[in-house]
Amino acid sequence: MIFKQYYLPYLSHASYLIGDQESGLAMVVDPQRDVDQYLRDAENEKLNIHYIVLTHFHADFVSGHLELQDQTDAKIFLGSKAQAEYVFQPVISGYEIECGSLRLQVLETPGHTPESISLLVFDLRKSQHKPYAILTGDTLLIGDVGRPDLMAAAGISAQASAGNL
Repeated sequence: MIFKQYYLPYLSHASYLIGDQESGLAMVVDPQRDVDQYLRDAENEKLNIHYIVLTHFHADFVSGHLELQDQTDAKIFLGSKAQAEYVFQPVISGYEIECGSLRLQVLETPGHTPESISLLVFDLRKSQHKPYAILTGDTLLIGDVGRPDLMAAAGISAQASAGNL
């Protein structure tokens, strides 16, 4: 399994390239605007990016999911509460995305944003039942949680979001 994190410290943003070398399939979670790094690394590992997963809409930076989709024809996945002006696959808790010997299992984790999801990452060659990692987007942070007040302008109170969180 390829599991590579890309981190932008000035935005505290992490994204991931996750790939199965045997099948040549890969996915990118929460892509940054600069998608060339994923394309370059996927090519170096002989991977084809088939899936793009957003754990939530990112208000603090421009995401590269649409540009990455344009260059790869990858399918985009978002939480079921997402409302977007582009085609995507809505996912609910329990939904699974298979990628060769890898599997992402979705957990709906609203609060930071209504459509927030977390992703259990399984390396099926090692275990069918024990996750390798969990990607929480901005739901859980080290020593903190994602801000629940960001949706106030959309009419969702911080108290309601915090209750969901």
